[in-house]
Amino acid sequence: MTFPDITADLKARLPELRGRLTANALLADVTWFRVGGPAQVLFSPADEADLAYFLKHVGRDTPIFVIGLGSNLLVRDGGVPGVVIRLARGFGDIKVEPENRLRVGAAVPDVKAARAAAEAGIAGLAFYRGIPGSIGGALRMNAGAHGRETKDALVEARAVDRDGNIHVLSNKDMGFTYRHCSVPDDWIFTEAVYEGPPGDPDEIAKEMEHVAEYREKNQPIKERTGGSTFKNPPGHSAWKLVDAAGLRGHRVGGAKVSEMHCNFLINDQKASGEDIERLGETVRARVKATSGISLDWEIIRLGEPLPGHATGEKLVG
Repeated sequence: MTFPDITADLKARLPELRGRLTANALLADVTWFRVGGPAQVLFSPADEADLAYFLKHVGRDTPIFVIGLGSNLLVRDGGVPGVVIRLARGFGDIKVEPENRLRVGAAVPDVKAARAAAEAGIAGLAFYRGIPGSIGGALRMNAGAHGRETKDALVEARAVDRDGNIHVLSNKDMGFTYRHCSVPDDWIFTEAVYEGPPGDPDEIAKEMEHVAEYREKNQPIKERTGGSTFKNPPGHSAWKLVDAAGLRGHRVGGAKVSEMHCNFLINDQKASGEDIERLGETVRARVKATSGISLDWEIIRLGEPLPGHATGEKLVG
């Protein structure tokens, strides 16, 4: 499936744009599941000013979506109409600042931020070693692992709103809750500042090694997966609910529930995006039936299905 090419129109409307516009870019190439249709336009802004210019002048009639490393993203098979923004090189800086602070671009992988903090002797960010995403996603999702969350280390974040205005947000402004922040969905994070207590670089590196060893032992990190699929309901572990429902290893088409960790879905047999979403909705329905508990997706689902196909709960209705 392909969309009408609107890149020429965008270039005409945005003559000062410096970033790259790509028509019908296949998003399966940039997501960890390796599924999904194209973005009508994939935009890689040159820097924050270029992003702000684009958002200010593109017009609200153009749908806008933003993605990071694609580690917790499921793109549907029909693709994504409008413009998908993917932050890249212009948002990849890391700077060590006074008072044990680290300034990090939104496109920086979480693991790279953890390593930079360790080298600078800044403790408190080793948990990012176990999160397979980028800083922008970590801010949006209040990403966490091993007893810590983004909110525990963040000082402030920068974001650009849908009208191209730049905002500096304090930790309190972010409105963090479990795997969520209250910043408007159409604001795009560009940078974060973290702070931690001073620590010994060697000791922090050892802590990161333990995090990495835990992931390798307990999670299917070498598979085509999107990370943790469902949020943990209050007082429960999602994987235990899935396991209790008898779904370990359950398959739909080319997708299955991981046998190593039941809160991971895997594309192991050339699955479609619909296979993965149908499997996830099957899991949700079965867990609801067996435990009475509703699981909420942690993975972001983006785009449209193929013509005539369903999405969400209708896949198992």
